[in-house]
Amino acid sequence: MITAHRICFEDAKKMDALSAASADLVVTSPPYPMIGMWDETFVAQDSRIGAALDAGEGRAAFEAMHRVLGPVWEALYRVLRPGGIACINIGDATRTLNGHFMLYPNHAEILRRMMAAGFTPLPSILWRKQTNAPNKFMGSGMLPAGAYVTLEHEHILIFRKGGKREFKTADEKRNRRESALFWEERNLWFSDIWTDLKGARQKMADRTVRLRNGAFPFEMPYRLIHMFSVRGDTVLDPFLGTGTTLAAAMAAGRNSVGFEVESALWETIRVQARGIVPVANERLEARLRNHRAFVRERAAQKGPLKHVNAVCGFPVVTRQEAELYFTPLTAVRETGECRFEVAYEGQVAGGVPSFT
Repeated sequence: MITAHRICFEDAKKMDALSAASADLVVTSPPYPMIGMWDETFVAQDSRIGAALDAGEGRAAFEAMHRVLGPVWEALYRVLRPGGIACINIGDATRTLNGHFMLYPNHAEILRRMMAAGFTPLPSILWRKQTNAPNKFMGSGMLPAGAYVTLEHEHILIFRKGGKREFKTADEKRNRRESALFWEERNLWFSDIWTDLKGARQKMADRTVRLRNGAFPFEMPYRLIHMFSVRGDTVLDPFLGTGTTLAAAMAAGRNSVGFEVESALWETIRVQARGIVPVANERLEARLRNHRAFVRERAAQKGPLKHVNAVCGFPVVTRQEAELYFTPLTAVRETGECRFEVAYEGQVAGGVPSFT
């Protein structure tokens, strides 16, 4: 199996490089309006935002920043296939302007704009971020009536274009079964609160770029890609950043396309892509280790599992897991300017994948 991956260093407001209905899944995290590290990015696209911030007009700046993002959400509706899913990681902002402290609800504004673009909202996920901040108190500390709730979560908003995706042919149905999740993964990943993801550490030589980039952890797109697409699908990230979604798509056996305006991020994206083989295969190994541990614990508590995975021979909880299999990565290569291909092992029968 081969997957293809492309990076377009251009604005995502039109995505003319993509034809209509060419993406199966969107996983992205845009610049966060009203978070200081992103001010420069927004002001570069609309100078009125800088004037509003200088004047302490927070609501005007907030609305103007979301107007900058708005055309991207409209373009997503064109390029996403009917039944396709869009996942948007966004955090709300708190900020003091002219002595006035306020919450800026980014998730609510994106929800409103995505619905206006035609998307159907689905149940979302709260990402409860782990923090090591020594002092998390905001406002008046221990004194009542002047303190603020600590904001330690972000949102993963989930939308669908139209009705449920249909899998009509025998090949499509088989690929869906082979792309299944373990029962215990399904229970964890489809919960509405995630507490086990750590924020991403950024390793970029260019400090200026690093300060303008907020990468999410690899595990986030890795999960979302497995949850809402099947092997061989195309994943789109209109705000690619350091390339985490592209790397996760490679690891998951999906194709990908990413748009990014910051060309200085190319080397970071390239390094991450070229190093994905051991990272991806270790994640597959971890999934197998976790499943074996789950099987042992489950069997000790409730007796042997009733179903068996036909490919690898290990017990599973449900019949829907009987055909799932993993495709370890074997190689990644550059095939042109800002393009990669990834090769995978074929289906592994009669035992566990060869990398274990």
